[in-house]
Amino acid sequence: MKAIDTILGHRTIREYSDRPIPEEIEHKIIEAAIRGSTTGNMQLYSIIINKDMEMKKKILPFHFNQKAIVEAPMVLTFCADFNRFNKWCRLRNAEPGYDNFQSFTWAIIDAVIATQNACIAAESYGLGICYMGTVTYNAHELIKIYNLPKGVVPVTCITVGYPKKDPGLTDRLPFDAVIHKEVYKDYTPEDINNIYREQENSELAKKLIKENQLENLAKIFTEKRYTKKDNEYFSEVFIDVLKKQGFL
Repeated sequence: MKAIDTILGHRTIREYSDRPIPEEIEHKIIEAAIRGSTTGNMQLYSIIINKDMEMKKKILPFHFNQKAIVEAPMVLTFCADFNRFNKWCRLRNAEPGYDNFQSFTWAIIDAVIATQNACIAAESYGLGICYMGTVTYNAHELIKIYNLPKGVVPVTCITVGYPKKDPGLTDRLPFDAVIHKEVYKDYTPEDINNIYREQENSELAKKLIKENQLENLAKIFTEKRYTKKDNEYFSEVFIDVLKKQGFL
């Protein structure tokens, strides 16, 4: 399969078969992650591989008990990591100055690029993936479980395995929603209505609105899924993590 077909055919897979992933494919997935673009070729990330069921059960509560964590044969947690690079610098009598937020942004970008490379590689072999959006919510707990030293912060996680079924493609906003030519063009109310019309009129949206007994799809995001109260709480938790891990 061509790379473009793999990318355009992406589906989020939350249910997995019990078919194991061949070792050589696992190796290629990690190799693809490592070959991703990286700030200054510093490779400011580490990858934690979980295949042991007991270990997956330990991290399960901190992923809000999403069953993909234990169903998938492999879970990859990607960490922003300056620990390794800092130690190398000091061994060479070069004092690092990476205990700041700018450095964390380099590391988080490196980690996310590596993650997406791993996803594309996995999907090219017929595997499915699901991003766990829970890592930064509970980074402080994952740090303890994974024995992460100062300078290392978990930032994202994917489950990997053979799909139990094909859930089909999910919708995306039209090109005009995200493309800006030369400079940013702000959205008029008419633009916004046009951009979100298809999503709002979908059967899934109607189902969600009915289930949640809310007025519209937007309110599902603001009042149910990603509330201001939760966002502020988890922001404080993660900022505290960055302080303790030496980035703030």
